Amino acid sequence: MVDFDRHIRRGHPVVFGFIIFFSIIELAISAWLTSRYNLRHDYLSLAVRDRTRYLLFTSCWTIFFSLFYFALFLHSPSGIMTSVLSHAVFLFLTWVFWTAGAASITAALGGGLNCSQHFVYCGQLNALEGFAWVVWIFVTFALLTVIFRGIAASRRGDGFRGGLVV
Repeated sequence: MVDFDRHIRRGHPVVFGFIIFFSIIELAISAWLTSRYNLRHDYLSLAVRDRTRYLLFTSCWTIFFSLFYFALFLHSPSGIMTSVLSHAVFLFLTWVFWTAGAASITAALGGGLNCSQHFVYCGQLNALEGFAWVVWIFVTFALLTVIFRGIAASRRGDGFRGGLVV
């Protein structure tokens, strides 16, 4: 059987680093758009305004908890707080948030905006949609990895309370 512990020890900080990095970008875009919408009330529709606010929340959630799990994994990679179950719960909730956010902003924008038609904040809204899907991809990858590690942990007798690494 292949030992994936070394890969998890190296890959966890990298994947969570990308999740944090792209969530910060998403936070900046959604916060800027939210402040513009609050100041000028020039949003395309209520749906776009509300979805932008939702993505602002999702970005804050992701940054806070990803930094928490990033630091915990660096401190004690085999502790109870860095267990498969703990990661699975956090990543599943985060995945649901990003799925809802990315899909809803995509639906609100009709799949994206054609900036040649001079929509207000067209480039920013397209970037908001694009980075939402980028974060969703990384969270999906992390969740699938944790599920596979959970299967491995249950096979070795640790169950889902076992660590991501041994």
